[in-house]
Amino acid sequence: MTIQEAQNEVDNWIKTIGVRYFSELTNMTILTEEVGELARIMARTYGDQSFKKSDLGKDLGDEMADVLWVLICLANQTGVDLTEAFKKNLEKKTNRDKDRHINNEKLK
Repeated sequence: MTIQEAQNEVDNWIKTIGVRYFSELTNMTILTEEVGELARIMARTYGDQSFKKSDLGKDLGDEMADVLWVLICLANQTGVDLTEAFKKNLEKKTNRDKDRHINNEKLK
């Protein structure tokens, strides 16, 4: 699935099952909440924190997909073509960092 196809799928789902988009500010808050849930699983899986009973059974991929879902909702609501935005962002990073990382002693 392409990014554009994902944007179309989410838009179709919202319009047929979800009734309507939540407001942009509500979705921004939901995005923050979803990133927090992802961070919690990352901290317990790869960090020093131990799992709590409420964390057991959480799926890392599902938490990442929740973040992606809400980000796509926000893009759709605000008229952002994520494919184009990502291409521009990758070009920006390439131009800015083309020598930076290869010359970073910490990465060798």
